[in-house]
Amino acid sequence: MSYDTHSVLVITKDSKVSAQISAMLIPPIFELNTAEDFNEARRRLAERVYNIVIVDYADGEGTDFATDISSSTSTILLLIPAALFDQISYKVEIFGILSVTSPFDHFYFYNMIKVAIAVQYKVQILSSQTIKLKNKMEEIRIVNRAKLLIMQNLSFTEEQAHHYIEKEAMDTCQKKIDIAKQIIQTYE
Repeated sequence: MSYDTHSVLVITKDSKVSAQISAMLIPPIFELNTAEDFNEARRRLAERVYNIVIVDYADGEGTDFATDISSSTSTILLLIPAALFDQISYKVEIFGILSVTSPFDHFYFYNMIKVAIAVQYKVQILSSQTIKLKNKMEEIRIVNRAKLLIMQNLSFTEEQAHHYIEKEAMDTCQKKIDIAKQIIQTYE
């Protein structure tokens, strides 16, 4: 049975927290990296994408950091002191950040990691679908631009221009977008 490796970045100054997480998230399933301050973490996040980012509260700085990076595709877990959990977790939920009480119960924490992995798979699927849709929209935009140029320069109707592009693509064994790009290059 093969496992995906999940990259994890843990941001904490607390060596005890870091050691507990390291003991639970072991290779080959997890590739664990740690950062002791937010500047180092920003540098690491600029260098690569992590599946999961675990951020320690750190007197409130962790909350600000987690919300700052929440637009990334990483699943973010924020470790929050139990006394502040309700107050902070409501603030960060709207950013899609998962909250975990600190200190944490190992079973509860590991279950939250499993949730983070499930969320990460869903994010990857949605990102892939978004990229496909963006590419399709770009193709439609380019083909429509080519049709407009054919209509203006060759006095074709929209249906005739569409048929022309499709026929050229079939006759030359090329994609419609490639034919459309050639038409745009010719008439612009």
